[in-house]
Amino acid sequence: MKIKPVILCGGAGSRLWTHTKNYQAKQFIDFGNWTLLGKTLNRVKSNIFDDPIISTNRIYLKEVRQHLKKAKIKNFKIVLEPIKRNTASAILSTTLINDISMNQPLVFFSADHLIENISLFKKAIIKNRSNLDDKNIFIFGVKPTSLSSEYGYFLSKKIKKNINKVIKFFEKPKEIIAKKIINQKGYWNSGIFYLRKDSVIHNFKKYQPNTYKNCLKAVNKARFKSNTYYLNKKFFIKTTEKSFDKAILEKTKKINAIKLKISWSDLGSWKEILKMYDKNKKKYIKKKNIYQKPWGRYTNLFQGKEFLIKELFIKPKGILSLQKHFFRSEHWLVTKGNPNIILNNKNFIKKPNDHIFIPMKAIHRIQNFGKKPVRIMEAQIGSILKETDIVRYKDVYKRV
Repeated sequence: MKIKPVILCGGAGSRLWTHTKNYQAKQFIDFGNWTLLGKTLNRVKSNIFDDPIISTNRIYLKEVRQHLKKAKIKNFKIVLEPIKRNTASAILSTTLINDISMNQPLVFFSADHLIENISLFKKAIIKNRSNLDDKNIFIFGVKPTSLSSEYGYFLSKKIKKNINKVIKFFEKPKEIIAKKIINQKGYWNSGIFYLRKDSVIHNFKKYQPNTYKNCLKAVNKARFKSNTYYLNKKFFIKTTEKSFDKAILEKTKKINAIKLKISWSDLGSWKEILKMYDKNKKKYIKKKNIYQKPWGRYTNLFQGKEFLIKELFIKPKGILSLQKHFFRSEHWLVTKGNPNIILNNKNFIKKPNDHIFIPMKAIHRIQNFGKKPVRIMEAQIGSILKETDIVRYKDVYKRV
């Protein structure tokens, strides 16, 4: 029996766009002729997977269909939520449709995750298929590559030759706690779940009976048209609004970990997005987009919808003007050197991998007092992303 991939595609992506109302859902953002949903759909085009199911909501239906067409996926089902109720209801409602048999293995993917070592990931899925039963849940863990408070973690212990039992979860801990977890060989919780249909039903009946009862009714009374289940709103709205982690994972004891050493990110912050562009910048660099300045140079790597990714190169003793912007905010990620950054009369000495946010209208400046160059990845977010949106207060190169 093939594994049924279920793609959860209902997230709003609002964390990236805290200072604008015109934000895009992260899974649909064009990062340079590719999107996270597009990569997820391509990931499930494999002979180990059955036809995919996509869980989403009405406002995203058109974009989901466009992505399916572009990926040339003709056989699929869409489960459409009438209202957002978080991942617990999304996972259960997709599981309950008649297209899935009771002992069907399921992998639940988030539509907005970036996974680069696909072959290793697929091998782990095949290897653990025989370990699935009618009660247990497997979660994919990723070996941390950096100290981050943006991800959840878990600790596990080996109980059999190939089985690692999860003993504790940590929801986005502070860096000081995250460091201790990593020292105890903790893993990032990727939010990718692997289990059978009968296990989903068993766990919801036991731990979330209200959600199970109302999801079942919402599915049984759903309208089906054009490969799409329109869930019944009257019953779906009665489900408990909880994440799958809170509703099930924190209650059941039968959770096992599949631990992987792969490149993975949910691109949930501009810092992570800037890391991604820095890692792949050779794909984006064009000579015509390199601009020389008296303090060094900058390169425009990619301009998307209301965001622009740049790399700044500040030569030794180079100083940018003291300035502000009316129509954009900025995120900076230091990749090389130790710049001195002024932000609203405060001074910060930054080091590689440090991130700083420059709010709209904040007065700021970058200074390189060192003997080595400074490199900074920059994300500009706003309605005007041009040099015209610069108000200079002081400038050593007399450009005020």
